[in-house]
Amino acid sequence: MDLSNLQSIKEHRKSKRLGRGYGSGKGGHTVGRGMKGQKSRKGHKIAVGFEGGQVPLYKRLPQLGGFKALKKPVAIRLSELNKFDEGTEVSPEILLKKRIIRSIPRLGVKIIGGGSLKKKLILKGFSYSKGVFEEAKKSGSTLND
Repeated sequence: MDLSNLQSIKEHRKSKRLGRGYGSGKGGHTVGRGMKGQKSRKGHKIAVGFEGGQVPLYKRLPQLGGFKALKKPVAIRLSELNKFDEGTEVSPEILLKKRIIRSIPRLGVKIIGGGSLKKKLILKGFSYSKGVFEEAKKSGSTLND
């Protein structure tokens, strides 16, 4: 064995155990945490959204509303359907193409009173108010769901 075959010895130093007296290597009563204050105390943890005692942003902003009810169906007056020719099949998709309605919501399209129906039409895919149902039957229109 000579000097060229020697391997280096890696030193492993024990970690300093904080708060275990002066003989532990990091001793004293402050134990490397400084003097006074929140960070020197035991068990301090800064929570998410903590702003140093100031009211946090999420509490300063206005609260959001709770449950939002489903939107109502689009309402169409019965007299609007007089624009179609006699015997035409009318559905919400056709009303959308003719630009009588802007969109078809999840709750669909409801035909409400207001005027009278003077033509025989085939109505599909609508919901109806009670008065409209009777008025449409009087005009000879067929109502399908």
